[in-house]
Amino acid sequence: MVMDAANKLGTYIPHFCYHKKLSIAANCRMCLVEVEKAPKPLPACATPVSAGMIVRSASDKAVQAQKSVMEFLLINHPLDCPICDQGGECQLQDLAVGYGKGESRYEEDKRVVVPKDAGPLVSMQEMARCIQCTRCVRFGQEVAGVMELGMIGRGEHSEITAFVGQTVNSEMSGNMIDLCPVGALTSKPFRYSARTWELSRRKSVSMHDGLGSNLIVQVKGGKVMRVLPLENDAVNECWISDKDRFAYEGLNADDRLTQPMLKQGGEWKEVSWQTALEYVAHGLKNIKHEHGDKALAALATPHSTLEELHLLQKLTRAMGSDSVDTRLRQSDFSLGDVTPWLGMSITEFGALNRAFVIGSFLRKDHPLLATRLRTAVKGGAKLSILNATDDDLLMKVANKMIAAPSEWLSALSQVVVAVAKAKEVSAPAGFEGIEASDAATAIAASLLSGDASSITKGIFLGNAATQHPQAAALHAAAQWIAEQTGAKLGYLTEAANTVGAYLVNANGAKAPAFTEPKQAYLLLNVEPELDAYNPQAAVAALKKAEMVVVMSAYKHGMDYADVLLPVSPFSETSGTFVNCEGRPQSFNGTVKPLLETRPAWKVLRVLGNILGLAGFDYDTSEAIRDEVVGADFAARLNNTSKQAVVASNFAGSIETTGTERIADVPIYFADAVVRRAESLQKMADSAAPKAHLSTALAQQLGVAAGDTVKVTQGSGSAILVAAVDASLPANAVRVAAAHASTAALGGMFGPITVEKAGEGK
Repeated sequence: MVMDAANKLGTYIPHFCYHKKLSIAANCRMCLVEVEKAPKPLPACATPVSAGMIVRSASDKAVQAQKSVMEFLLINHPLDCPICDQGGECQLQDLAVGYGKGESRYEEDKRVVVPKDAGPLVSMQEMARCIQCTRCVRFGQEVAGVMELGMIGRGEHSEITAFVGQTVNSEMSGNMIDLCPVGALTSKPFRYSARTWELSRRKSVSMHDGLGSNLIVQVKGGKVMRVLPLENDAVNECWISDKDRFAYEGLNADDRLTQPMLKQGGEWKEVSWQTALEYVAHGLKNIKHEHGDKALAALATPHSTLEELHLLQKLTRAMGSDSVDTRLRQSDFSLGDVTPWLGMSITEFGALNRAFVIGSFLRKDHPLLATRLRTAVKGGAKLSILNATDDDLLMKVANKMIAAPSEWLSALSQVVVAVAKAKEVSAPAGFEGIEASDAATAIAASLLSGDASSITKGIFLGNAATQHPQAAALHAAAQWIAEQTGAKLGYLTEAANTVGAYLVNANGAKAPAFTEPKQAYLLLNVEPELDAYNPQAAVAALKKAEMVVVMSAYKHGMDYADVLLPVSPFSETSGTFVNCEGRPQSFNGTVKPLLETRPAWKVLRVLGNILGLAGFDYDTSEAIRDEVVGADFAARLNNTSKQAVVASNFAGSIETTGTERIADVPIYFADAVVRRAESLQKMADSAAPKAHLSTALAQQLGVAAGDTVKVTQGSGSAILVAAVDASLPANAVRVAAAHASTAALGGMFGPITVEKAGEGK
């Protein structure tokens, strides 16, 4: 189009409805240009270029047309710039300076549009400002995948609205605020808290999912006030998820830990850093002396920075222990030396023609990767899934296998057999007697279809597959399928630094966290009741330990911890995250550490010095990063991403009797910061977990939706409201993890008992 050609030349044409990532609407008419031999001005966004075409974007005819359109746009627009939240960063305001008249010829009453309630994130209180550019509508349909806003009425009575009685609940909804060229859609958490010219802007990287979205963090008075996307086409394009955008509220939560604390005589007391660190060093030395090297375990979340994880593993190993880990929600540790990463660049992921996703709550676990895949599917890509739930992915799914977690390996084995049969090759040993279902055959056919030279294929293991008790066998089967179909094998990684943790060797444990109780625990950014695969085992192990050191930005673990050390969240420290494609992205702190809070790398460095350990003499986080991120960084990633398939004994399913649990980690429960973001906790995705029963199980128990049920695992139980999901496997119960109401339960997979509340003992 003429607009695209002008952009390539660096020629600016005024516009409102045009956006490079959205379809063409051509309804604002602001981009009218003069095209030679055309009888009237034409919209640049919707006029195709042709050879020899002569276009004038700033001729008298073009400028007069643009000024006339601006006059029409301003006829009904309220003159409330002084109180508008968009004032200072408003496209209409900017263009009105260049193309608007000094005074209006319009004397009639302006129209009024009734405010709407769009939920806790997006404010639609000033819809009278709307100029019907429909960017928000097109974004919902084309990028987010769900049309939550639409236009009703005609002419002067046109208005953008949500569906009757519904709010905006997409995990990508905040991007509509950025897209709005006027102040009609604004950020509800940010409203009236600051003016754009009062804010300092700093670049940063998201600490949440594995994408590593690039951010602009806006600061006022030493406090994070707003987070916006920083455009990077290779990573997050110009979008960020609502989790990335609004989680900043959790940085200023009421339970921030701002002073080191010691438990003395059962009471918590604030102490100096020197006192706290000497107490920790003394305790660790004593425990090592009394119980040996292996008595210490260090656990961190993969949301911690590369520098923090490097020093944590260095300190732990210098103390004689290999028990350092970030794989808190993992249960199978038999895979060996394999680094889970995407297996390709994010750009390549968005250009896939065939994809097979195993064990992933795709939209909620990886919102921006889901948008890339959605775009690929709209372009003709074929998506197949294997999962325990049939959630709406807001994209066309060509083939699906919905099976209870204990049947995943059996289902994947059927795909192995189907691929072997289609290629007329031998399946690995152990697959004799397996019959491929129609769904497995269809998935195999999809992966084998297309010209190998022009078709890009990928097989991906999601968070649930990584957490599965048979994760290694699932990997082996998926790898065999990938090798036979010419697909690349990858992981949709859980957190900002999942890949980085492997590359700094911060995953040294041979068994799941807390299964082998230790005498001393160092916890970095970990809330064990919410972050561990088995919260029951976690709390039991911590309560038995002689010393538990909690390094966190928040006060928690008061009943089992001995020391609380206030360490900085990502906004208050410099560091590096390695995203799912293996891209290291460094960032600086955006605000100063709050009160006595200190960056965790500095705390670990000083602790290493007090313990008298060698190699803890760093002055900057960059020095630590440079020690880790060498020239061979990318090569190390490729070298550790494969493991030879051990075919024997990986076909089959887990023996289960009765009901089994499916545990997702809801999008706004996934890490410590987002759990404390007030506005996100009001979203539908943050509702208290329910016990989702299959139709068959609900009938068997005599339970209807809305009834109260008791779910029990191991020594713990929870009273939950029941919901009935017809798409669930017959013997499965879906109960979310990472929430206080389900923290008393056991592992994320495995047997679970459900009964009507009040029945039984």
